[in-house]
Amino acid sequence: MSLLAVTIVLAAAVCHAAWNIVAHGVSRIGMPFLWWGAVASTVLWAIVIPFTGGLGTDDLAGFAIGVVVSAVLHYVYMLVLQRGYASGRLSTVYATARGTGPTISVIIAVLVLGERPSVLALVGVAAIVVGVVAIGFVDRGSDPAPVAVDVRATRRRIDPAVAFGLLTGVAIAAYTIWDTHAVRTWGVSPVAFMVGCTAVEVLLFSGSLGRRARELPAVLRAHWPRILAFGVLSPMSYILVLVAITMAPVALVAPMREVSVILVSLFGALVLREGRPVRRIAAATVVVIGVALLAG
Repeated sequence: MSLLAVTIVLAAAVCHAAWNIVAHGVSRIGMPFLWWGAVASTVLWAIVIPFTGGLGTDDLAGFAIGVVVSAVLHYVYMLVLQRGYASGRLSTVYATARGTGPTISVIIAVLVLGERPSVLALVGVAAIVVGVVAIGFVDRGSDPAPVAVDVRATRRRIDPAVAFGLLTGVAIAAYTIWDTHAVRTWGVSPVAFMVGCTAVEVLLFSGSLGRRARELPAVLRAHWPRILAFGVLSPMSYILVLVAITMAPVALVAPMREVSVILVSLFGALVLREGRPVRRIAAATVVVIGVALLAG
């Protein structure tokens, strides 16, 4: 994997971590914030399209198919993720999803896309996934225990946080593989592709707002700085990923972008003074080793 591709993916991870930190304080707002985020993403990045190669293709039908399918997959991903957060611990859902997504992506990339990463690169992939999941266990262990736990119910069924985390991971793998196919097959511009996706997402989120549409003006007034930050950083994080998959195998790009999980966790340990910093840094070291193996 080239140094340029590694740099782009790591930059994407930083952007992803940044917008998650920015949006953390308003995560409970849900659909109204997501709607404004999609609107801001579409408007702000549409301005950039003429300076980044336009659509990048003359195949308008292919571009439209790619955008619509990707938007639906991202929409499903967001709904499943929100359901997971409502059903279990955020740290468990997030770590399970971010560990499962790249694992499935690697398997599909090898079996379907015909990619053949080296043995050393696969070891790096495994290290990254292990480090990401380890962060989840550190966070889970530091969460306060529920007031009451039905042990019999726990034995009878799977933890809903894990279940929805796995489903979210499947959604991540699905849109990653589809977007790789779209960008490579139709040669679309990553910026135009992302803007098309967010524009369709605005329509999908509009259909899901229902009575909460009346909250939109108040959310904008109260949180417009966060909305703008989300509108810049969230698309940028994925645009960089789309650029990277035109330069390197998705089997390597998908796991490396999960460095964002480590960045967020380290922010929590060093800035927010969350617990168990040594274990967090140890897990981060495993991920760094994995990234170094991929870069080699």
